[in-house]
Amino acid sequence: MEYLVDGYRRDAASAAPVSERAAFIRRTYAHLFGAIVAFVAVEAALLSSGLGLELLKSIRSAGSIGWIGLMVAFVAGGMAAQWMARSRQSVGVQYAGLALYVLIEAVIFLPILTIATQFPQFAGKNLPLQAGVVTLVAFGGLTAAVMLSKRDFSFLGPFLTVLALVALGTVIAAVVFGFTLGVVFSGLMVALAAGFILYDTSNVLHHHGTDEHVAASLSLFASVALMFYYVLRIFMATSSDD
Repeated sequence: MEYLVDGYRRDAASAAPVSERAAFIRRTYAHLFGAIVAFVAVEAALLSSGLGLELLKSIRSAGSIGWIGLMVAFVAGGMAAQWMARSRQSVGVQYAGLALYVLIEAVIFLPILTIATQFPQFAGKNLPLQAGVVTLVAFGGLTAAVMLSKRDFSFLGPFLTVLALVALGTVIAAVVFGFTLGVVFSGLMVALAAGFILYDTSNVLHHHGTDEHVAASLSLFASVALMFYYVLRIFMATSSDD
């Protein structure tokens, strides 16, 4: 099986010998694990430095423009990082893209993790740890479902893209017009993240080339991060009602 990426036709992992395909899958998930560990380490360093509170103050003083600026930086930086990770020019550029994306995610998570760990109403509840466990269990279940069934979920791509754009527009509208996105929206975003995990895992099995483990791991990391963010929002919303 072949597919077209950046103007080049490439053999997909599904058409490679079994040993090569297995090695590609191992590399992909090893890089995903490394990205998660790096994210946790960077986030812990940022939180302990006190930069989270400073970032929150800066964003709040800037009002809606501050939040929109942060989102624009995240989207633009994320697109650049994904382009780098898919680069055919240099392995170093691919790793730089993955590292950049981990750093961007750490920054975008900093405000919510600062609130979840340092604000009095959440302190001591270990909400990030609980959300992380739930996310990893869900990710493991979805991954197993794709691996065992071997179904190709690439048809979800266009639908997920449209839904992601609608979600982004909704978040921007909420920031601009000042309305709150509640637990229902967070639940829908968790479902969207689950769809992306199915899609990304399917691409690992059926569509990525065997030398695209960096790009594949970045896509999976992005989907896991999206799910974790909104699972944490649900935990925070329900915890604050106690």
